[in-house]
Amino acid sequence: MAVRLFTNRALASMALASSLLGGVLFAPAALAAKDVTFAVAIALETLDPYNTNSTLNQAAGKAYYEGLYEFDKDLKIQPKLATEYSVTPDGLVYTLKLRSGVKFHDGSDFNADAVKATFDRVSNPENKLARYTQFNRVAKTEVVDPMTVRITLKEPFSAFINALAHPSAMIISPTALTKYGKDIGLNPVGTGPFKFVEWKPSEYLKVAKFDGYWNKGFPKVDTLTFRTVPDNNTRAAVMQTGEAQFAFPIPYEQISVLEKSPKLDVIDDSKSIMARYLSMNTMVKPFNDVRVREAINYAINKQALAKVAFSGFAAPLEGVVPQGVDFALKMTPWAYDPKKAKELLAQAGYPNGFETTLWSAYNDGTSVKVVQFLQQQLTQVGIKTSIEILESGQRVQRVNQVQKPEDAKVRLYYAGWSSSTGEADWALRPLLSTPAFPPVMSNTAYYSNPKVDADIMQALTTTSREQKTALYKDAQELIWKDAPWAFLVTANNVYVRSKNLSGVYVQPDTSLWFGDIDLK
Repeated sequence: MAVRLFTNRALASMALASSLLGGVLFAPAALAAKDVTFAVAIALETLDPYNTNSTLNQAAGKAYYEGLYEFDKDLKIQPKLATEYSVTPDGLVYTLKLRSGVKFHDGSDFNADAVKATFDRVSNPENKLARYTQFNRVAKTEVVDPMTVRITLKEPFSAFINALAHPSAMIISPTALTKYGKDIGLNPVGTGPFKFVEWKPSEYLKVAKFDGYWNKGFPKVDTLTFRTVPDNNTRAAVMQTGEAQFAFPIPYEQISVLEKSPKLDVIDDSKSIMARYLSMNTMVKPFNDVRVREAINYAINKQALAKVAFSGFAAPLEGVVPQGVDFALKMTPWAYDPKKAKELLAQAGYPNGFETTLWSAYNDGTSVKVVQFLQQQLTQVGIKTSIEILESGQRVQRVNQVQKPEDAKVRLYYAGWSSSTGEADWALRPLLSTPAFPPVMSNTAYYSNPKVDADIMQALTTTSREQKTALYKDAQELIWKDAPWAFLVTANNVYVRSKNLSGVYVQPDTSLWFGDIDLK
């Protein structure tokens, strides 16, 4: 049904005309609600930003939560609930001034007490939150006055403001934390432009405009719905029918079709810093042998993978950390050499290959194509794999929440990660340091190299950029040589939105920025 919008003058003329025709007045037509639906590939697993490592979960959290700082659409740090900060010369004490006049959705005031309650919760190891590693250097958080907070670190942390800008570092209402406790992941209460309405896991999350939002004039739309649509073709279809106004990721093979629609804009952003990789459990045979891990790297044709699964909208990884991340070291991708792969397997004692499992962390259509391609490639060198596509709940239970390395059933594991702080620290420490074994973080390779650990830790404490560069270079070279992953590709961030939708972008880390969202 078409909706016609009238000016005040036109409405007045209509009213006058109606009165002349018999005194019957017509009520002015109500403006249509601005309801926006995002079609996303995977299901949300929790609404607690501190207890998930999912980029999508944290992206959705930007609707109802806000942090002290944020990354804009280009991953540049901007102030949000903090207006300024100072840090002592030793890099240990940060004093932050807070924005005044801000309310939580439950009507309580945002202030220094709220910041303290939030950071006390995540920095307490007894709470066992997924983002503890991001805040384990916080020694204490103190209230200086209602709008000033002081955070003291145990040791210098050169990426601390980056960590505060990360979309996990959101401020939660202390009233809500007291009320809901561990169920805060089902009942989010923040200061964001939207307030929580309803969440049906594996189906959708709906939020609505918060009328008490501090930034007057925002948000410009009435509701947002994050709808889970794992199937690639369905995600494209709901855009063409108008059921959704934004979709990411989109099926690469349908880009040419979507581009022809007069109602849609397809945006191809090649600035992605999302690394796609195949981790190998280095604590169990045969993956505890570096020759086997090298063989798997040689067995996979990354250029063909980019073409087959991503329709050419991807490129082989050029290092452990993707280009575009600060301190990333550019390296020559592993060559495709199945003959070399077979030689290495024979040297390791597997002349006829072996059998193993291959899990995918995601169940979207593109990921299914990826693991099927990997299965075919590995078969050619004698490695027979059985594939299992994990749903969000399975991934959390069988991978993320495993308490002991010896209990881990993961072997080959296809996943992706972006350094959402824009710095090499968050590309290396959560994935490739010894303290990051699940359930603490996401070192699903169970990779442990004391020299790499030392490099990462020293890089965090130094204030010298030159020294930091050298340390990260050494760490990346060691990891590349040890090959705990098969280093696959970075895929372009290609997304589609309705032509009447604006102010929405996919950031380089594949998170979403919708700070100026509007529907015309």
